[in-house]
Amino acid sequence: MPPSLSESRLELRQLRYFAAVAEEKHFGRAAARLHMTQPPLSQAIAALEEMLGTPLFLRTKRSVALTPAGLALLPEAQRLLQQAAALPDLARRAASGASGLLSLSFISTADYSILPPLLQRFRVRFPQVRIDLREATTDIQLDDLMQGKIDAGLLLPPLPEKAAAVLDCRPVLSEPLIAALPEGAARGRGPVSLKSLRELPLIIFPRRISPAFHDTILSCFRDAGVTPHIGQEAIQMQTIVGLVSAGMGMALVPQSVSNLKRPGVDYRALSDPAPEIQTGLAWRRDSQSTVLRAFLELLEPAS
Repeated sequence: MPPSLSESRLELRQLRYFAAVAEEKHFGRAAARLHMTQPPLSQAIAALEEMLGTPLFLRTKRSVALTPAGLALLPEAQRLLQQAAALPDLARRAASGASGLLSLSFISTADYSILPPLLQRFRVRFPQVRIDLREATTDIQLDDLMQGKIDAGLLLPPLPEKAAAVLDCRPVLSEPLIAALPEGAARGRGPVSLKSLRELPLIIFPRRISPAFHDTILSCFRDAGVTPHIGQEAIQMQTIVGLVSAGMGMALVPQSVSNLKRPGVDYRALSDPAPEIQTGLAWRRDSQSTVLRAFLELLEPAS
């Protein structure tokens, strides 16, 4: 009775021998291709057939043909051999960060600014890396980074003290705040002052989502001598712009949001001093991901 497959281990060497005989249809030519003599090859094929419990070849003095079992086995054996041959290159690419998975979260404003060109550059340089993209607010990204659920996040700095103890953050974009107004709320086409907009309700991020961004917006009004009336809060930039489009109020948004075109929205520069809003890339300081390291190198300024 032949041994069961659980009692014997099918080796790549056996599949290589089988594929050579099947492809050459001749034991002698297969042995020459494998740089071995014919008797050990014949013995290895016989041992494989005994292990599988079925003949793989119909043998005559002049020819070798595959049995139905051999015909079924051949494409699978070829596939496994091709995969095995690719393993060393796969390991080398993974070790260099040229393949693998990068999980990246991003705030909505990054989708209108830094994210598309950054992904395009990374894809050109590392086409074998799979990228898992997730849109999320800064507070959710910080939680996910702390728990190791994502590799990196494009978010609004600065980092809270607890997060800064385990995360690194690198600025990747700085841009001024501009006004997003309902169409017709301001005259002309030039910059507007916050005093001229004092009657419009303010649509703003909740402070719990991004305290620094929320406070920066309110400080703009305070510096201009205006006390805004907060009419709505929304956690997604698309929602904020949508509320402006519906005439629900005005908002202060990063300049790149003007790439989000919505009917009924008028984007204007501020005549008041406009603070710069930073977008940063954060990641775990103890991360061992070679893909992440490759991604970070892409952000290094050219020397």
